[in-house]
Amino acid sequence: MATSEAVLQVLGGSLPSLFGSDHSFRELGSPHTSRSFIRCRKKRGPKYVNFINCSNTSYHAIKVNHFLSTRRPLHGDIAHSYLRSVNCKCQQADSASSTASEKGNGSWYVDNGQSFDSIHGNTQSVLQFDIVRELKVGQEDFQSNGSLPPNGLAEDALNKTAENSIEDEAWELLRESMVYYCGSPVGTIAAKDPTSSTTNILNYDQVFIRDFIPSGIAFLLKGEYEIVRNFILHTLQLQSWEKTMDCHSPGQGLMPASFKVRTVPLDGDDSATEEVLDPDFGEAAIGRVAPVDSGLWWIILLRAYGKSSGDLSVQERIDVQTGIKMILRLCLADGFDMFPTLLVTDGSCMIDRRMGIHGHPLEIQSLFHSALLCAREMLAPEDGSADLIRALNNRLVALSFHIREYYWIDMKKLNEIYRYQTEEYSYDAVNKFNIYPDQISPWLVDWMPSKGGYLIGNLQPAHMDFRFFSLGNLWSIVCSLTTDDQSHAILDLIEAKWTDLVADMPLKICYPALEGQEWKIITGCDPKNTPWSYHNGGSWPTLLWQLAVACIKMNRPEIAAKAVEVAEKRISRDKWPEYYDTKKARFIGKQSRLFQTWSIAGYLVAKLLLANPSSANILITKEDSELLNAFSCAISSNPRRKKRGPKSSQKTYIV
Repeated sequence: MATSEAVLQVLGGSLPSLFGSDHSFRELGSPHTSRSFIRCRKKRGPKYVNFINCSNTSYHAIKVNHFLSTRRPLHGDIAHSYLRSVNCKCQQADSASSTASEKGNGSWYVDNGQSFDSIHGNTQSVLQFDIVRELKVGQEDFQSNGSLPPNGLAEDALNKTAENSIEDEAWELLRESMVYYCGSPVGTIAAKDPTSSTTNILNYDQVFIRDFIPSGIAFLLKGEYEIVRNFILHTLQLQSWEKTMDCHSPGQGLMPASFKVRTVPLDGDDSATEEVLDPDFGEAAIGRVAPVDSGLWWIILLRAYGKSSGDLSVQERIDVQTGIKMILRLCLADGFDMFPTLLVTDGSCMIDRRMGIHGHPLEIQSLFHSALLCAREMLAPEDGSADLIRALNNRLVALSFHIREYYWIDMKKLNEIYRYQTEEYSYDAVNKFNIYPDQISPWLVDWMPSKGGYLIGNLQPAHMDFRFFSLGNLWSIVCSLTTDDQSHAILDLIEAKWTDLVADMPLKICYPALEGQEWKIITGCDPKNTPWSYHNGGSWPTLLWQLAVACIKMNRPEIAAKAVEVAEKRISRDKWPEYYDTKKARFIGKQSRLFQTWSIAGYLVAKLLLANPSSANILITKEDSELLNAFSCAISSNPRRKKRGPKSSQKTYIV
């Protein structure tokens, strides 16, 4: 677009975009070849070719006045981005502009003109239009009868102006968090807190896959597709990895938790540098836990990109199709586990510290279900995919039944558990997991509303984790893991327990917090996960966007709008914290990073979705009639009821 045209005019020739071309991207290498880093390689050729391909020669000598005089007026961040260097292998590895791709490499916009206007801020927002209209009406009233406009009208206009200023600030901060590789945007760092010392950054200066999801959705809803496309393709290149953790290689298909753009000396030339993408699969993380959710989120974002941009060429690429299959094979691999849910270790998802969620945590199961549906929609029909699609469909049926039947709890189910008989041995046992009724905690008896219900956090033999986990429940609504009745019941519970789950800042990551001796045993006396802090009952503003998608799907957007209104009272003033502490979320988290990117992006996505609810369809997945029919068959023909005999050729799962 404008950026590419300006670069082309300076160079005086027609050149491919830095990353938009599939051909140039493939030159980086196969996504399944082991490598230490993804590198931006040096190429021989004329100087202008070296400029585009990240040469080691600095081009700061370009006459900026002449550069800008040849183009139309520039806006804000875009004008600033023109002045950035495109060097990757030079001693000053700055990054180039990020906002658009070339038309010559295939349009990534459904409507180029409209998208270009929205990117450059030329499209008036609905809220801005409403403010102007209301002020105009008030002025006309004043002119007609000589009286001042009603106080309510003026107050509403001021409130909307304040909302717009918060959104503008959020967009500015989100763009400042963007990370560039070889001059192209590839993601957003976890946090850009100016108050943190360089010695206390930890890994917050890296691009996390799970953290980038709300950022990527925000850019998609804004019509800015390049950064999401680059992120998808570059993380795909990092999928296969030769590093080991304690001499053990990660499973093939595992996506990294995060990556960092590093500038390192060029091989054989100490005077020059190059940029490399250095991923972390958990070998450097606190607790050394590999991420299970990264690959699942990657598939969800890939589908959202295609549905939002209309560019299906990315998901149709051979390397991307192979990447999807590798993730699925890793998740669908046979093992000792006898349940259709995905078995994972503690700390392998958003809750990345010891919190007693090992086994089959709800968050992973909802993301797993969502990724399976998204992958089935994107997988190309071919002979090599037939067995994988068959296994995928079988798992979807079994997983849906298992979660809906055994994870669901409301007052009716609570009464059933209270009267459970234990030590049942038979295929027809009622208490299939040998749950002891004494596990029902007093807090749950008092907390469970008469109207509403939710999916428990975990289920294992002789153990039910009755805690309410927000992400797992909300995403179960989004991906249709729950029935319509169950989905409405979850939202009913959120409304009924508003002061507990939302309070002064949305949204509790889990409820209730672990306290006392239980906290000491389960968390290992984790000083960061003290009661009502961090992952132990802390409040996370980034969960706003998942709440918005779930509410829009169930046609109850007023719940999310109310939560956004609560957040707007403090989140900007508090400098966009990572999380909040205390039961009512009254304090900024004791170790919370400020200007946390996914807090910023979560707010923006919620606002964008509520302004245009139909755009939530890029994230929502629905059950089809075939899956519903198969689900009914699973209920009527439970494999536990079958007599023992020769092994069936058809693969089944215990549900």
